[in-house]
Amino acid sequence: MISEKWRPWTLLIFALALFIPLFATGGLPKFDFWLWMTTNAIVLTAASFLIDKSYIEILKQDCRDNALFKIGIGIATAVVLYFVFAAGNYISQMLPFAKSGIHNVYGLKTGVSTTKIALLLIFIIGPGEEILWRGYFQRVFSEKYGLFLGLVIATFFYAVMHIASMNIMLLVAAGVCGGFWGLLYIRYKSVLM
Repeated sequence: MISEKWRPWTLLIFALALFIPLFATGGLPKFDFWLWMTTNAIVLTAASFLIDKSYIEILKQDCRDNALFKIGIGIATAVVLYFVFAAGNYISQMLPFAKSGIHNVYGLKTGVSTTKIALLLIFIIGPGEEILWRGYFQRVFSEKYGLFLGLVIATFFYAVMHIASMNIMLLVAAGVCGGFWGLLYIRYKSVLM
C-alpha cells in the first residue's frame, strides 16, 4: 500500500503515464484522441476520489456554496481567457513555428463532430481536468508545500503532460491556462468555477 505522503506523487506519475502517450500519438489516425482523453479524465478523476475519501465532500460543498456566483465568475473569466488566446493567436501569426503548432492543435478535431467534442469537453474532459489538476493536485500540494509552490507544481506538471506533443504552442497554452485557473482556484477555492 502506498503511504499517504506519496499518494499525490504516485497519482501524478500515473496521470503523466496516461497523458504523455496520448499527446505523443494524438495526431495519428489509428488513435481516437477524444476517446482516450475522455477515458483518462474518468479514470484519473475516479482515482483522485479513491485516494482522498474526503474529496467528494469538498466538491459537494463547493457546489452548494454560492454556485450561481461561481458559475458567473467562471463564465466571465472564460471570456477573458478567450480574448487572451485570441490576442495570442494574432501575435503568434508573426512567429514562423507558431502557425503549424496552432494548426496541429486544431487538427485534433479533424473527422470528429464539433458537437461530440463540445459535449465531451463540457461534461467530462473539462470537469475531469479541473477536478484532478486544481481540485486535487493543487489543493493537496498547496496543503503540503504552501499556496505558491502548490500552484507552481500543479501548473508545471499540467503543462509538462503536453510536452510529448512536441508542440510549443500547446505547451505554452497549457501553462497559461494552468496558471490562470490555478490563480482562480487560490482566490475562490472552487473547482465548480
